[in-house]
Amino acid sequence: MDSKKGHSKPGEFKPMDLLACAAAREVKDGEVVFAGTGLPMLAIMVAQKTQAPTAVCIYEAGSIDGRPIDLPTSVADARCSYQAAVADGLNDVFGQLQSGIVDLAYLGGAEVDLYGNVNTTFMGGPTGKRLTGSGGNNDIHSLAKRSVLIMPQLGQKRRFVEQVSYITSPGWRFPYGPNREWRSKQEVYGPAFNGGPAAVISDMGVYRFDENGEMYLDTVHPGFTAEDCRENCSFKLNISKCQGETLTPTYEELDLLYNVIDPEGIIMK
Repeated sequence: MDSKKGHSKPGEFKPMDLLACAAAREVKDGEVVFAGTGLPMLAIMVAQKTQAPTAVCIYEAGSIDGRPIDLPTSVADARCSYQAAVADGLNDVFGQLQSGIVDLAYLGGAEVDLYGNVNTTFMGGPTGKRLTGSGGNNDIHSLAKRSVLIMPQLGQKRRFVEQVSYITSPGWRFPYGPNREWRSKQEVYGPAFNGGPAAVISDMGVYRFDENGEMYLDTVHPGFTAEDCRENCSFKLNISKCQGETLTPTYEELDLLYNVIDPEGIIMK
C-alpha cells in the first residue's frame, strides 16, 4: 500500500478512512487543536504526520502537545502524555479554551441543524430520550475559533434537521429570548463567542456554512450524489455550491492509518 503514490480509488478505502482523512485536512500547520476520543484522535495524528507537523493537540482529559507513538484508546490513556508539554487535567485544558488559543475543535452530536446548532442532550425534547448531555460540547463548540462536527448521516436523516430538538451547543443562529426569535450569535454573545461551526463531515459529504450561517454541501463523497445528500437531510439542503467529489485518502494516509497510527486496530478494525 505504501509503495503506491497519489489518491486511492473507490474500493481501496473504507468510509471510516475517508472520514478520518477529510477531518485531518481541516488542520493547518501550527494550529492548536482540541480533540476528544475516537475519530478526532485519528484525524489530528494523520494531520501531524502529513500537512501539519507543528500542530499542537490538546487532548480533552488534560495533556497538551503530546506525541503518542500510536493511537491511544481514549483521551485518558497515558499514551496521550508521551512527550507532552503539559500533563494536567480538565481544568487546565478547558482554561486553554477559555483563553481563546484553540484554533480548531472536533465534535460529534446526536443532531445538527441548518445553522450548526448541536444536540447531545435529548432526542425529541426534554420529555424524550435522555442522551449523554454536554460533556464539554457546549464549551468546546462555543470557545474554539472554529469547530468541525463528525457525524453519521447515511440512512439517518433524523440527525440532520432544520431545528434541533434541544440546543446543547449554539451554532450561528438559534431561537433566543421570550419570543424564541432566531438571533445570530453576534447579537446574543458579541465577542464572547470566539467562533462557530466551520464544517460538518459525514459519511456522505463535507458541509460548510455560508455568510448567513446556513449549511450547504461543499463536496460529496465518491459513490454518492448531491441529491443523495439532500435526501438524507430533514431540511432543504443547498447543493448549488457543491464543488464536486471529496478527495479520497492518499495511499500515504492509508498506510499511516493502518500501519503507523492504529496498528492495533483500536478504531480502524
